[in-house]
Amino acid sequence: MAREADRKSALGSVWLREEAAPTRTTLSRGDIVRAAIKVLDRDGLDTFSMRVMANELGTAATSALYWRIAGKDDLLEFVVDEVLAEAVVPVGDGDWRDRVTVVVEAAYHVLWEHPWAAQLLASHAGLGPNYQAITDQVQSILQSAGFKGAYLDSAVSAILHYLFGSAVTDSAWTSVVRRSGLSEFKWASSAGDRLGVDAASLTAYLSRESLAGPKARFSSGLRVILIGLRPRELA
Repeated sequence: MAREADRKSALGSVWLREEAAPTRTTLSRGDIVRAAIKVLDRDGLDTFSMRVMANELGTAATSALYWRIAGKDDLLEFVVDEVLAEAVVPVGDGDWRDRVTVVVEAAYHVLWEHPWAAQLLASHAGLGPNYQAITDQVQSILQSAGFKGAYLDSAVSAILHYLFGSAVTDSAWTSVVRRSGLSEFKWASSAGDRLGVDAASLTAYLSRESLAGPKARFSSGLRVILIGLRPRELA
């Protein structure tokens, strides 16, 4: 008899198939997902595998994992959505631009803290409940501000594409530096000459604390987008 977790879906996502039935294995899906996040935060995506997960959890083989989760891609979809849960935050009242900023900056912060998650968003579509909750928050705020119809859809897309595009780009820089084994400053000092950029400027560009760094650039860019949006119908 086939294991429930082995059921395949022609729709290509774990979120688009029936959830596996409970089994007797002592590992819960939550246990596996939390352990996977720990491994990914520590080691990144390059060496991640189900065998690595089995070793992390102390199982003798990967079979215990497969009773709960059919494969690596399913697990990666679960972990991306799990970390996005941290971005589902209350937004309160006030100006719609400020409320959108709370949602989007919370999501950007989570993806900065877990750069592998941003990388995965380029290949694992956001179909999980927490990704959808973030989308719903942005859409609800814009609707309450008077955005309607096709223009509402376009505004939501512009905001979310900026969020996830920025996160993917910034995580790519983080990955390059990480693979080098150097600190940001040492990497910038060594790479600056090859890139035609002085080390101080490159260090500032990479540093989260810098006024020229990714966090500041993201916030400024988000403000530009939000200022450019206003409730109206597409011409």
